[in-house]
Amino acid sequence: MGTQELSPPRGRFVTLEGGEGAGKSTQIRRLGERLRAAGLDVIETREPGGSPGAEEIRGLLLGGGVERWDDVTEALLMYAARRDHLARKVWPALARGQWVLCDRFEDSTRAYQGAGSGLDRAVIDALGQVARADFAPDLTLILDLPVSLGRARAAARRGLNDRFEQRDDGFHERVRQGFLAVAAAEPARCAIVDASLALDDVTDAIARTVERRLGLSL
Repeated sequence: MGTQELSPPRGRFVTLEGGEGAGKSTQIRRLGERLRAAGLDVIETREPGGSPGAEEIRGLLLGGGVERWDDVTEALLMYAARRDHLARKVWPALARGQWVLCDRFEDSTRAYQGAGSGLDRAVIDALGQVARADFAPDLTLILDLPVSLGRARAAARRGLNDRFEQRDDGFHERVRQGFLAVAAAEPARCAIVDASLALDDVTDAIARTVERRLGLSL
């Protein structure tokens, strides 16, 4: 009898979400370090972007003035980038058994284009079905903090330069509430982390949540 080649176990897909200045990029890097120390094979990526084609679309989405795209065009570009990112980077990595940590995913579309800009949720859901079918994160960590604090952090870090950072406080408050609504609607997938805490405290809170939700020891 011949031997059967075993496929590697499917990895895990963990997304970090939140408004401007929430510290997602820093916390993804720190979580990646802890997961690697625990012996896991981890890659870090982002949206929009993460693959060559998606990074080109990212430039279109973030550059220019606030009114460069209407809401539907903006969402179409987001999902074009998302599909390319999934097909070329995320899904192959998961099939290899890697853990994928992603700075933003579809909840950002729901919060920014949906709650923030007022795009109908039915449009977002329809585009999502085309781009990702039933695929969803194993865990979503929503880094929450007051809009005023987040925008101050973002401005201090690099200025409010991209199209989304230039939007007014009312827009960003709607975005924050959009993220909180996602967490309330999907508590099995989502966990809220207080991003107003000190940097190390946020890192520890994320690690505890990952341990509890995904059965790890970090």
